Amino acid sequence: MSEITLSAGVRQNLLSLQGTADMMSQTQNRLATGKKVNSALDNPTNFFTSQSLQARSNDLSSLLDSMSNGIKTIEAADNGLTSITKTLETMQATLRQARQDASFQTQSFAIGDIDTSSVQTLELSGGALGTTAVIDLNTEDVAATPATLEGDDGSDMTDNGGDPDLSALEDESITITADNGESFTYTFTDEASGQLANLIAAADAEGFTVTGTEDGLDISRADGSNFTITTSDGAVDTVIGHTSGAQSNDGVEASDGAAKTVDALVQEINSDTNLNSAIRASNDDGELRIENLSTQDLTVGGLNNEGQITGGGEEAEISGNQVRGNLAGQFNELRDQLDKLADDASFNGINLLQGDRLTLTFNETGTSTIDIQTQDENAINSANLSLFNIEASELDANSSIDDLLGTVGQALNSVRSQASAFGSNLSIVENRTDFTKSMMNTLQTGADNLTLADTNEEGANMLALQTRQQLSSVALSMASQADQAVLRLF
Repeated sequence: MSEITLSAGVRQNLLSLQGTADMMSQTQNRLATGKKVNSALDNPTNFFTSQSLQARSNDLSSLLDSMSNGIKTIEAADNGLTSITKTLETMQATLRQARQDASFQTQSFAIGDIDTSSVQTLELSGGALGTTAVIDLNTEDVAATPATLEGDDGSDMTDNGGDPDLSALEDESITITADNGESFTYTFTDEASGQLANLIAAADAEGFTVTGTEDGLDISRADGSNFTITTSDGAVDTVIGHTSGAQSNDGVEASDGAAKTVDALVQEINSDTNLNSAIRASNDDGELRIENLSTQDLTVGGLNNEGQITGGGEEAEISGNQVRGNLAGQFNELRDQLDKLADDASFNGINLLQGDRLTLTFNETGTSTIDIQTQDENAINSANLSLFNIEASELDANSSIDDLLGTVGQALNSVRSQASAFGSNLSIVENRTDFTKSMMNTLQTGADNLTLADTNEEGANMLALQTRQQLSSVALSMASQADQAVLRLF
């Protein structure tokens, strides 16, 4: 094929059209993609810088998803703590209701005929009593007994089975003192005979009666008062061979036993520190009223078959406080629900209330992290809060209820402290989430600024290129007409 020779004008206009076409193609591509840098060929520096910024933004986007899940995990734990707090407050209210309740059961017993020949007793068992309480209902009949001289070892010196040699008490003395303060002292002389007679006479002069022989002495007082006998050290030892001095037991006048009054029994029961937290007594119009301060049944023994207090073998039951007993059951149910709430406070397989650890990474290099876990890594449950099932009997005494209220109060403080700690962690994660979103926006904007085209500018360029293309076409046409002038010669 032979070469085609174009004139300089045509060739220049043709090159201009080709250049315009290339620029129009580039502008059209920018308008179509929205980018002014579509490959490394367009602008290597901007292209690779933009790629790096976009990659970092993508990495942060993955971390943002993890942070979002972390926020939900903390919120799930916080939901559990909120419900646990309400449960503890309800447990607290239950104990306070028990503390205020005083619906203890009572029963009144008449005092029957009591046999005073021996001590009769009222027996109380069960209820809040640790051991059976035995209360004497009467004093016992007492037979008269004379006063007798005894040695410290308990042997009877007034009937010692021997013949005491009273002369051995030479210059020794014996003193007899009545409980009204009257006394006399007799000092033995060195005469062997007549000592007993002299003692009898001296005692009689002071209102004491001494009888007996040298085998023994029997001493009494006309007015029936009691008295003691003492001797000087060593004197009696010589007479009867005891290893220590002598003293007397008081003579006892005969007396009849007596039943205790209702007021006396009330006083005795209420003043006994072993009983006053378990039962309370009062005078109910002449009958003994017993109040069972317990959730357990109280057994009253010492009754006759008519239900009167006599020291007999019959018994009666006083029911326990059912209100406090039922409240103990409510307390245990609430405790069980507390553990179930803690078990269900999980998100995506992680339960912070069970002691699980949540680790969140905040940057793409892994150098910024946070570990979220309960305090001391302990689970939030009834056992770790020192809350255990209670027996109804633990609500018997107000002091025991106060102790339980203290334990629940400490549990509330622990849960609220943990909720505060999780709230602080949540604030940190949410703040970091907002920071990460802003950072991603900055990175993406920076990447776009390096590669995105200005559509307004590119549109104007396209319009200018189209105008240039039209003008180049006209110029090319005019150049071609100059070359066609030769045709007119033919």
